[in-house]
Amino acid sequence: MPVLSQGAANIRVLHFSDLHLTPKRKVEIADIKSFAELKPDLVISTGDFLAHQDAVPTVLEALADLLDIPGLFVFGSNDYYAPKPKNPFSYLMKDHGKRIIGEELPWRGLSKSLTDLGWIDLNHAKAMLEINGTKIEARGTDDAHLERDDYELISGAPDTSADLAIGITHAPYMRVLNSMGADGLDLIFAGHTHGGQVRLPWPGGSKALTTNCDLPNWRARGLTKEDDQPWLHVSAGMGTSPFARIRVASPPEVSLVTLEAAF
Repeated sequence: MPVLSQGAANIRVLHFSDLHLTPKRKVEIADIKSFAELKPDLVISTGDFLAHQDAVPTVLEALADLLDIPGLFVFGSNDYYAPKPKNPFSYLMKDHGKRIIGEELPWRGLSKSLTDLGWIDLNHAKAMLEINGTKIEARGTDDAHLERDDYELISGAPDTSADLAIGITHAPYMRVLNSMGADGLDLIFAGHTHGGQVRLPWPGGSKALTTNCDLPNWRARGLTKEDDQPWLHVSAGMGTSPFARIRVASPPEVSLVTLEAAF
C-alpha cells in the first residue's frame, strides 16, 4: 500500500478480524499463535474476537506472542453479545436492521486485559504512535452494525504532526468510510464481511453475494480504492458463527499489509 512519505521505512501491518473464538477452537488458536512468525511492526484487529462467555482467556492465550508488538483494536457486535442460532440464509438477505443477539459477553474485561498489556483501544478514540520513524495518527469507531458508532466523537482533520492518518472500524458502513474520507484519512482497516462468507465462481476469481452491510459487494475483501477516497483494506476474517461454520469460496485469512513510500 503506497501511503508513506518518500524515503520512509516500510511498515509491516498484521491485520486480522472476526476470530469468533470459543475455548474449543484448538486449530484456530494454534493458527493465531503462528501469526508472530510474520514479525509485524504493528498489529491491527478489527473486532469480533469473541464467540463465547469464557473466551477472553482463550483470546489472550492465542495472542500472547503478539502482545509485545504495538497493537490497535476495535470491537464488533460479537464482542458485545453472544451469537444465537438463526436462519443462516438470512445472512444473504437485505439487511433490515434487525439484530438477533444473545447474552452480553465480557467485553469490558477483554478491553482492560488488552490495554493493560499495551494495546490501544480505539473504540471512539484517537492515538498517536511512531512506527519505524513514521508518526501515525490512528482513530477508530465503535461497531456500526449495532449502531454504536458516533464518528463525531473523533472527527476532524488529522494532527498536523502526523505523517500518516489511519481509521479503524469493524463494520465498513459507508457513513463511517465517507466521514473518515471527508476528514482526509489515508487508509482504513475494517472486517465484519467474512469476505462475503459465500462467494460464487466469477471471471478473475469469485464474487461475494453480500457484505452484511451497505458496502458494495465488490469491496467485500482485500485492498480497494475509489477515486480520491482513502485506501480500504477489508479482512475476510478467520472465523464464523459457531452455529454456521460454513465458508464457500471465501477461505479464512489473516493479512500482512506492507505500507511503503508512494512513488
